[in-house]
Amino acid sequence: MYYKLKLNDKVRVPPERMGEDLNTVILDVLQEQFEGSVDKEMGIFIAVTGVDRVGDGEIIYSDGGVYYDVDFEAVTLRLSLQEVIEGVVVETTSFGAFISLGPIDAMLHMSQITDEYIDYDEKNSRLVCKDTGRTLAVGDTVRARVVALSLNEREPRESKIGLTMRQPGLGTLAWIEDERNREQAEKERK
Repeated sequence: MYYKLKLNDKVRVPPERMGEDLNTVILDVLQEQFEGSVDKEMGIFIAVTGVDRVGDGEIIYSDGGVYYDVDFEAVTLRLSLQEVIEGVVVETTSFGAFISLGPIDAMLHMSQITDEYIDYDEKNSRLVCKDTGRTLAVGDTVRARVVALSLNEREPRESKIGLTMRQPGLGTLAWIEDERNREQAEKERK
């Protein structure tokens, strides 16, 4: 789930940027420091959206920079186990698919897509369900549940997120719509 947070931190403004607009410099420093980083409690930082307050600056002996106490706003993605999320397929492989959740990709293993046997169509870069003929390809929007979550604060790219689509109400949006239409048609026949 996405969160808008109000945070406080000390921000160092380097001496070479002292002549510039202070709010702009502080926003630049915060964006460089936080965006794309991971904090296990706060989540994955997507964007620093604004600076609310800049306190008095402090100069530390032997450091030419000025340190400001700053209140700012940021947007994060904080995932939790069993959470249902939507993402877009960005890559298919012989062992599953990678799903973009925005700032980070998650893995959808072949065994977690459906109960059916699945073939990998390398030529068309898609996964094909043997019985129903349903496909999973790059660009498909999927609804899945988070079943494994290991965030790495030091190396965000090493974070691992596992997904499943093997429960009712999960799958590509096209699969979900097909299932809904089929159920509706059955109700009308009765």
